[in-house]
Amino acid sequence: MWIAQVSDPHLRPEGVLYQSVFDTNAAFAAAVRQLNDLSPQPDLVLLTGDVVDLGQPEEYALAREILSALRAPLLAIPGNHDAREAFRAAFAGQAHLPADGPIHFVAADAGPVRVVALDVTVPGRHHGEVTADALAWLDGVLAAEPERPTVLMMHQPPLACGVPYLDAYRCRMADGVAPDGLARVVARYPAIERVLCGHVHRQMQMRFGGTLLVTAPSTATSIALRPYADAAPASFAEPPGFLLHHWRPEGLLTHSLAIGRFPGPYPFA
Repeated sequence: MWIAQVSDPHLRPEGVLYQSVFDTNAAFAAAVRQLNDLSPQPDLVLLTGDVVDLGQPEEYALAREILSALRAPLLAIPGNHDAREAFRAAFAGQAHLPADGPIHFVAADAGPVRVVALDVTVPGRHHGEVTADALAWLDGVLAAEPERPTVLMMHQPPLACGVPYLDAYRCRMADGVAPDGLARVVARYPAIERVLCGHVHRQMQMRFGGTLLVTAPSTATSIALRPYADAAPASFAEPPGFLLHHWRPEGLLTHSLAIGRFPGPYPFA
């Protein structure tokens, strides 16, 4: 099973540049074309949040238009730049989406790998938060098929990377939840192959809860890697990218691919 992961497109209304400098709409359309050109084709595409930049209806209309060209089935979760109800309306065709409340869901019928989505967004805020209710929901869902190969998708990663302007908006545990509450639940289920996140506009990976947590690059700009205390926020128009996860019986293998057209292929390896 091949699972593509794209993240943080930050789509804007037609003709409007992201942060007045970058055409995120064209970049995301290029990502969709590249996903369609993959061989073998992805069995599933995961979109790990920040579909649009300001949560505006015209942004979601453009997201639907671009994504209508995608050949593979799609599962999406919101990020801190999404508006929850506008997101829910835009992706109403996803049978797994709940009708109200946080957009947690389980896709157990997408293939051999179960996909569990945990909505950790806090409306109106940029950081993520795992509440006691969310943790109880997650534990119950995982316990239903404890040995089923699983990926857990969420937007903000629950890790500190040492970049101050990223760590300020990491996923936190809510009041009443132990600092390691999410990690402890994840650790109870060794069949979790990956925790898949977006948000940081960079690929990072780290052991978490006995498994591997991976963040996807953005299809928009890349946030600068400046791991020192007085770092000023910055971004670069680096080549955008996405992750491609390949499930086979011995485990999940993750590849990183750049989006774009590059010289080659050359007849050597």
